[in-house]
Amino acid sequence: MSEARDRLLSTASRLFYTEGLHSVGVDRVIAEASVTRATLYRHFRSKDELVVAYLTQADEAIRARVDAARAEVTDPDDLIRTVGRSIADDIRSEGFRGCAFLNAAAEYPDPAHMVHQAVLEHRQWFLATITELFSQTGKPDSEFAGRHFVMLRDGAMAAGCLTDPEPVCETFLRGLEGLLAYRSGLR
Repeated sequence: MSEARDRLLSTASRLFYTEGLHSVGVDRVIAEASVTRATLYRHFRSKDELVVAYLTQADEAIRARVDAARAEVTDPDDLIRTVGRSIADDIRSEGFRGCAFLNAAAEYPDPAHMVHQAVLEHRQWFLATITELFSQTGKPDSEFAGRHFVMLRDGAMAAGCLTDPEPVCETFLRGLEGLLAYRSGLR
């Protein structure tokens, strides 16, 4: 990746996350990244392509964190806890503004749009990954547990930027413990 592309993507990512996708124009990204318009369009054919690159970078970071947790933690329950704590740490972090993917879906509601498709691709991977982690615990109904975890996470991400993140994270992590303790099938 070229230095100019790195700078463009880094600048766009910071601005998109902190200020929103539609509210940040390419002129602002160009100015703050200290590149020319031609440089932007040499690396990204459109603003939408730049937004997808931002989401792809966020997706890759989350996948890397899950992979790192898998490499370090062998107990399936503890692995799920590690993923949950990582989410809670994000929510508690300085400048937290919610889930980049949920925010993008809200700004790009058309399911056929390339940005919305990037969101769906990430979310499908995340649900499949969490469901797989629950299946490794040997507990019943891993599909239900995976969906429940993702729903808890979505709620925590939304609430965590609206109010004090501490009780939000506490509630999220307690809900996660409830899923791990659950031993009989729910329908």
